[in-house]
Amino acid sequence: MAAEVLPSARWQYCGEPEESQRAVLVQFSNGKLQNPGNLRFTLYSSTDSTNPRKRSQRILAAETDRLSYIGNNFGTGALKCNTLCRHFVGILNKTSGQMEVYDAELFNMQPLFAGGSFRISDESIECEPTLESQTKTFREKMDSCIEAFGTTKQKRALNARKMNKVGSESLNLAVAKAAEEIIDTKGVEALVSDAIKDDLQDDSLYLPPCYADAAKPEDVYKFEDILSPVEYDALGGPSEAFRKVTSEEILKMIDENSHCLFVIEALKSLPSNEESRDHQARCIWFLDTLIKFRAQKVIKRKSALGPGIPHIINTKLLKHFTCLTYNNGSLRNIISNSMKAKITAYVIILALHMNDFQIDLTVLQRDLKLSEKRMIEIAKAMRLKISKRKMSLAPGREEDHRLGTLSIPLPPAQTSNQSKRKKM
Repeated sequence: MAAEVLPSARWQYCGEPEESQRAVLVQFSNGKLQNPGNLRFTLYSSTDSTNPRKRSQRILAAETDRLSYIGNNFGTGALKCNTLCRHFVGILNKTSGQMEVYDAELFNMQPLFAGGSFRISDESIECEPTLESQTKTFREKMDSCIEAFGTTKQKRALNARKMNKVGSESLNLAVAKAAEEIIDTKGVEALVSDAIKDDLQDDSLYLPPCYADAAKPEDVYKFEDILSPVEYDALGGPSEAFRKVTSEEILKMIDENSHCLFVIEALKSLPSNEESRDHQARCIWFLDTLIKFRAQKVIKRKSALGPGIPHIINTKLLKHFTCLTYNNGSLRNIISNSMKAKITAYVIILALHMNDFQIDLTVLQRDLKLSEKRMIEIAKAMRLKISKRKMSLAPGREEDHRLGTLSIPLPPAQTSNQSKRKKM
């Protein structure tokens, strides 16, 4: 089989196709174009014909339906191959068999985003932002880049995020629509009334049952709501040390700082009557246990405060004064801020029953490591009357203490939210 003979052509060098203008070749830095026929090119030449350096400077702009591109033959963005070698473009005339060869110049086209700039040496070309680009966020502009140049993984993540956004917007619209229906059905006044009731309930969530119509102070917060008869009986054993405590042992407690001031003062004033002394000792022991329990954050073992706590009391502490949470594959009990407030309320009520329904809130506040403001908020929510009294600490030294008194009739309930609104 004979080899195919290619037709010959005569080579004719023509120089530059136009005066001082070489033919333009382009390459795109971000890849190959899928539809090169959609490109629209514009070539800009320097108007400074006297300066030999600037006379040959050119800027080439290209536009598509999605992006704009720009390239130049000078400055830091210019291709070095233009100075190291020559490029030519040949045009073959098939009829005459003559190929006209022209000088050419290669431009590296880079994408130019709306609102961005293109750096050329010491100068820069600013692209005037469109109205659409001015309203776009940085995230939306980045998404446009990913859609144009992103990898398959980036595009897949972008589509997933957009789907989640659509789902979130649908949920927000559904919630807004439901809220509008509730407002139309109940009315604004009814909703405001419900909100006020919720504010009142917020502070009362951690309080034991309050019998506001009680005839005597001891019936406002009943002792049985703090300690049931079974729980009270279980305190006989652990409280025996308090019942038999001596003056020397109290001094040792003070030196070792093993018990808080309120407990120490209560032990100093234990009654001599055996029955009253036993009752007071049980109350002091449980109050001391509540204060120690409140100081913890996370209960890491089944026995909240060690082996000396009766099982029924330990169960009560975990059930009524902790929240069950799931963490690192296991369940655990934590004492949240609301639970700390609940313990504080129980301590106050127990102290009231022990001290003829008048207590030194300042001493309790310091033992519980609370701010005075927070202690007063809880006391007012419990409908205690707050007063001041000067207490002597040492010869010639006095300080103001806050006293809380539970008396009939009860003052109006006041929550922390109400006190904030009054200040505003």
